[in-house]
Amino acid sequence: MLIIAIETSADETAAALTNGRKVLSNVIYSQILLHKKWGGIYPSLAKRAHEERIDWVVEETLRKFYSQVILGSEATPESLLDSGRPRRNVGVARMTRGIDKIDYIAVTQGPGLAVALEVGIKKAKELAQKYNKKLIAVNHLEGHIYSCFVQNSNGNPKRDFKFPYLALIISGGHTEIVLFRDHIKYQVLGETRDDAAGEALDKAAKMLGLGYPGGPVMERLASEANNRDFYRFPRPMLHSRNLDFSFSGLKTSFYYFLKKNSATSEVKNIRKLASSYQAAVFDTIVAKMDLAIKQTEINRLIVGGGVIANLHLRKLLRNLVRKYKGKVYFPSFKYLTGDNAAMIGVAAYYKANKKLFSDSNSLDRIPRYSLSQF
Repeated sequence: MLIIAIETSADETAAALTNGRKVLSNVIYSQILLHKKWGGIYPSLAKRAHEERIDWVVEETLRKFYSQVILGSEATPESLLDSGRPRRNVGVARMTRGIDKIDYIAVTQGPGLAVALEVGIKKAKELAQKYNKKLIAVNHLEGHIYSCFVQNSNGNPKRDFKFPYLALIISGGHTEIVLFRDHIKYQVLGETRDDAAGEALDKAAKMLGLGYPGGPVMERLASEANNRDFYRFPRPMLHSRNLDFSFSGLKTSFYYFLKKNSATSEVKNIRKLASSYQAAVFDTIVAKMDLAIKQTEINRLIVGGGVIANLHLRKLLRNLVRKYKGKVYFPSFKYLTGDNAAMIGVAAYYKANKKLFSDSNSLDRIPRYSLSQF
């Protein structure tokens, strides 16, 4: 089953061509450098960048599929992270021949930035109507869940599904614990009430003058401090006995700590600050996952989202499941931790198996789309 998927939920313009769980062609254009000076995603700039690149991203995905799969090129169709400059034009006839072999078109419907989602949905609807293809709308968060089972074109890694799982989604805008009972069957057990983990890290980095995105810089500085906790910032909601998160209080505590100690040497040791703040975020996540395992008696975890690119957090979660003699899966390739269309295509495959198609005439973006709606 060949699916071309489109993802434009935030600051990546992405398209991928998948066959089941295999990724045959994948293109990502990142806007990070465009938004860096603003300290976060600037909506109108994001929309314009998506509009400028969406055609090229889709065409390049089809070109790679056509040349590498249909024509049998030896080039490896893994992930293409490109500066955005097309290497050569794609002939209309060649693009048409490639898309004629595709079964379905998938697109991220939400959650995300409304003006960004609209660009991808508009393109997907255009292709579906022009080439008479069925359309599959995918929740961005279920894409992050399926990112742990994405395979390359050779079918690796060979991970089999053994339901149920506890899925942890930790990204810039979302922190959720989900019971993944079967394909396209989710139950949200806990979610953030305000800032997500990724937001909390980015905002702390901004307070420290580290720029955007802040997570990778915080990780590096914390590593240089051996990931130790020097200041014991609050661990929000650890005594609530539920699985919800809240990081706004931690962010506020950090702000007042910096303000109170602005004239002392405490705020000059940026490594200690980054390490201590990151420790508070990660301790909260691990404690909530520990509670989720106890409550559900499920020791198989899958973790997706941008924050899981952090190697120290991966180590903490591995230690957690080892305690329960369980297993944890992370996204199978590095590019899958960020926003990408490959995971959207794989999730769409399982939705297609259940005949969960969308009407291309009425499909619209849902910026605050939640897995709890399933």
